[in-house]
Amino acid sequence: MATIAADQLALPRLYHWERAAANAVTLTQPMGGVGGAEVKTFTWAQVGDQVRRMAAFLKAKGAAEGWPADAKVAILSKNCAWWLMSDLAIWMAGYVSVPLYPTLAAETVSQILTHSEARFIFVGKLDDWPAMKAGVPAGLPGASYALSPDDAKQAYESWDAICARTQPLPGEVTRAASELCTLIYTSGTTGAPKGVMHCFGAFTWAIAEGLERFPMSAADRMLSYLPLAHVAERVLVEHAWLKEGLRVWFADSLETFTADLQRARPTIFFSVPRLWVKFQQGVQARMPAQKLNRLLRLPLIGGLIRKKVKKALGLDQCRIAVGGAAPMPVALLEWYETIGLHINEGYGMTENLALSHMTLPGKKQHGTVGPAYAGVQTRIDPATGELQMRSPALMLGYYKEPGLTVDALTPDGWLHTGDKVTQDAEGCVRITGRVKDLFKTSKGKYVAPAPIEDRLGMHPTIEACCVAGANLNQPLGIAMLSPQGLQRAATDAAGLQAELAQHLEAVNARLDPHEQLDTLVLIKTPWTVDNGFITPTFKVKRNRVEEAYGAKFEGWVKRRVKVQFGD
Repeated sequence: MATIAADQLALPRLYHWERAAANAVTLTQPMGGVGGAEVKTFTWAQVGDQVRRMAAFLKAKGAAEGWPADAKVAILSKNCAWWLMSDLAIWMAGYVSVPLYPTLAAETVSQILTHSEARFIFVGKLDDWPAMKAGVPAGLPGASYALSPDDAKQAYESWDAICARTQPLPGEVTRAASELCTLIYTSGTTGAPKGVMHCFGAFTWAIAEGLERFPMSAADRMLSYLPLAHVAERVLVEHAWLKEGLRVWFADSLETFTADLQRARPTIFFSVPRLWVKFQQGVQARMPAQKLNRLLRLPLIGGLIRKKVKKALGLDQCRIAVGGAAPMPVALLEWYETIGLHINEGYGMTENLALSHMTLPGKKQHGTVGPAYAGVQTRIDPATGELQMRSPALMLGYYKEPGLTVDALTPDGWLHTGDKVTQDAEGCVRITGRVKDLFKTSKGKYVAPAPIEDRLGMHPTIEACCVAGANLNQPLGIAMLSPQGLQRAATDAAGLQAELAQHLEAVNARLDPHEQLDTLVLIKTPWTVDNGFITPTFKVKRNRVEEAYGAKFEGWVKRRVKVQFGD
């Protein structure tokens, strides 16, 4: 572990802001109302007071019930002000936080709560608590938030009631940099979720390193909407908030997301590729791409259009835009450049706190994830082409899984990323596929699906896609239609097929012969978190797609149709 200054750890940063900016508003929480218009704000003093009260409650409960020193306390909620305060209260009480994605199936909720041996749970803002609560072990105590579902409020005492009857914990509790602070369960793209163990010092090092590349300040604003249970939001939002004292807004709902963006006017905005695509499709739905491109080329009008488009997106004040969690298609990055928004692409994993590589501000490094952060060591396995790395942000291991921990690391302590890469003269890394995602056709040729999927997914009628075909003569593509695609399928199916046949031809033209797709199969049924086709961070679960459609592959190919409907 690198040397970490004690006053830069999470809890000392909270104490700093309590003293230095007690009356500054730092959190803005929508409370519902028409269009999510009602909001509640929290100053640093109010955050500190509530955290101290909840910490005192947890500490007393743990002492009364004999919790172990490293007891695990779970947070099951969508992003909100109480989520952040719960995390801090758990740490201040001396315990370890276990966040859960707010969209998990009951079986996964049960698995994580049981595996982590959680002693308490915060049940907060959720869209489908009835479907999840069966996964909460009987008798597990908990607390609810002001925005919790009504039946959760009936089952658990409220945050406000607990704080009202509990005196704040005095003084300044400290936790060592080497202490375990959280278990971050992976989203399960490669099987059952694993509890990644991280210490306080790793977070402090990661955010300090990130801020070297992208400086932030208390004047910055963020909108928190991607799950705080995910490592990227945890580092970028929670720990940047604590480090720099910036202001955080929260999204109310999917329906109010545009209004939430307009209200926050974030100066720093992170999103996953699928959402960047949806933003683009929203613009193109209001103004056809050809017309927009023509207007953008006009000297005076182009500037006005750029401002108008960014303002409509709520990103007219954005100075740092970042994409990550999955590859960003080059064409998508170039489109955002045309409207005056430079998106930096980041790369990392839960196991390294999402801090590995990032394109440099102002540099056109499209198609790569940029060079490694300072302090991150990397190497490429000459036998497999796999990127391996190590840094002070590396995990302590997988909770209760020493065997899996050994498998994740090389004998000399470097993390297996599982990603095949190349590296250019400037140190920029280009991800060419997953070591384990490679599949072999019946011709004996290997196919890397990820780059092909990036190109397929750039058509506005395609929302998500998967390339498969192990042991087939040629690979095939399976694409879930976007709302625009579904509308076209209902009104002009033949026209849609013809248009996508041209798109497929253009994609195939850039591929080696053994990579070219035999057919593109269109799926009308949405791929969602609930039906298991995507993770909570919008990554397609390849194994689920192959499980659901694999039996149909040969039949689809035998039709000899370039673009066809699969359901």
